[in-house]
Amino acid sequence: MKHLLSLEKLPNADIEKIMRDSAIFKRERARVDRKPLAGQHWALIFTKSSTRTRVSFEVGIRELGGEVMFLSANDIQLGRGEPIKDTARVLGRMIHGAVIRTFAQNDVEEFAEFSKIPTINALTDDEHPCQILADIFTFKEKHGPIVGKVVTFVGDGACNVPRSWIWAAAKLGFELRIAAPKKFQPPAELLKRAGGKIVCTEDLEKAAKGADLLYTDVWVSMGKEAESAARIKALQNYQINQSLVKLANPRALVMHCLPAYRGKEIDDETFEANADTIFAQAENRLHVQKAILSWVVAK
Repeated sequence: MKHLLSLEKLPNADIEKIMRDSAIFKRERARVDRKPLAGQHWALIFTKSSTRTRVSFEVGIRELGGEVMFLSANDIQLGRGEPIKDTARVLGRMIHGAVIRTFAQNDVEEFAEFSKIPTINALTDDEHPCQILADIFTFKEKHGPIVGKVVTFVGDGACNVPRSWIWAAAKLGFELRIAAPKKFQPPAELLKRAGGKIVCTEDLEKAAKGADLLYTDVWVSMGKEAESAARIKALQNYQINQSLVKLANPRALVMHCLPAYRGKEIDDETFEANADTIFAQAENRLHVQKAILSWVVAK
């Protein structure tokens, strides 16, 4: 049985297959005869709110022939303190797969262990694997293979998105630069465990110079709202704007995993100038997640 719990645990061969299948699913979306989830019921279990993740998974599951139910924490007994392993053992007897968006990485892993059904990590505080696979697919679609390229992440370098970029860089052979204040850089033990060519710096201009991709995310992730004022103050100089873009490769892409707070992590002018890439990136969540769903159920 296959799961997508973490990029750390996803073999390179499987990443390559997901990339190939994503292109097919995007190109052949109009086909109605490819239904690997026919006769299956999947649950979306979300304790964190979502737009792109929920819609893309719901549409993707249906387009692959499956039925889908959305369960927020308030809809089920998890919201009243039932252990995740008990919920998993119940649902595992009734549904065929689960997509989970929550806080603790351990919850997703425990669900997969006890449910004994295919489980997909749709975001935790540690990782956002579906997002980064869609980002890599978008880069490949527009600029070719990412191997040997330079990706620069700007902002909170310790959150789930750059953590997943770290694993991707180590596996796929590109350089990752993380430009962030010292307090917002990933822990040293994570970098050591991942390996690869990862550079963490407080020097934003140095990190952007010659980059093939400039990438950012919100400064205040879900669950960090109480730290909002302190985070905005600490990260206010770590913005993607036109001055920064000029330091990058002339053909560099600018990406944002959305939602975007213009004037904070990215200015409005730069966002709009790169809107085609950013919204293609959002659309590609659907195609890549269809490839992931197809991969996890394949024998």
